[in-house]
Amino acid sequence: MPGHFEPLPGGGAAVALDDVEISIIRSLAVQLMELIGPGPAEDAKGDPLAELFAEGPSEPPADPVLRRLFPDAYSDPEKAPDSPQDAEEQLAHSAEFRRYTENDLRAGKRDNALAVIRSLDALSPVGEGGAVLKLSPDGSRQWLAALNDLRLAIGSRLEITDEDDTDLLYRLPDEDPRKPMVMAYLWLGGLQETLVSTLMP
Repeated sequence: MPGHFEPLPGGGAAVALDDVEISIIRSLAVQLMELIGPGPAEDAKGDPLAELFAEGPSEPPADPVLRRLFPDAYSDPEKAPDSPQDAEEQLAHSAEFRRYTENDLRAGKRDNALAVIRSLDALSPVGEGGAVLKLSPDGSRQWLAALNDLRLAIGSRLEITDEDDTDLLYRLPDEDPRKPMVMAYLWLGGLQETLVSTLMP
């Protein structure tokens, strides 16, 4: 079980984590929540209608990590629009879609990151400097979504766009300042892969 998720009888997954691993995942999840930001109606607590009818942004985020986490729905980076009119329509559709969906997407990503933090905070130490994290099937899905978001965020900072970029990461020299972030990216990928396997029938 060390370093990878294993299925639990009856559903869910478990993984043994040491104190350093717990600290890294928790810190990354907190940073992700800070990056995503508060909900749209944080200033209107006690007014359920304010959040219900709050519209999201219509422009893509300026931060490249947030652009990766909340991409345009109607754009294909590998195919240019056929005409300027098509490009304008594509932008209009993307803006409209973003306005009505991004707040919910942000809330979902915040909830997943918060679930990770809470489950780590609830761990009881087992043995020397470690604990076993046990997740329900729902908890596993939240963790999987959060791990995916964390890898997208780190991958964006590392400017990873395809598989060739990932291959280059394995060959980075130890003195490269990106090395700790690369190690976290690869390690989270291993966790994500083994967690996926526990959810497969």
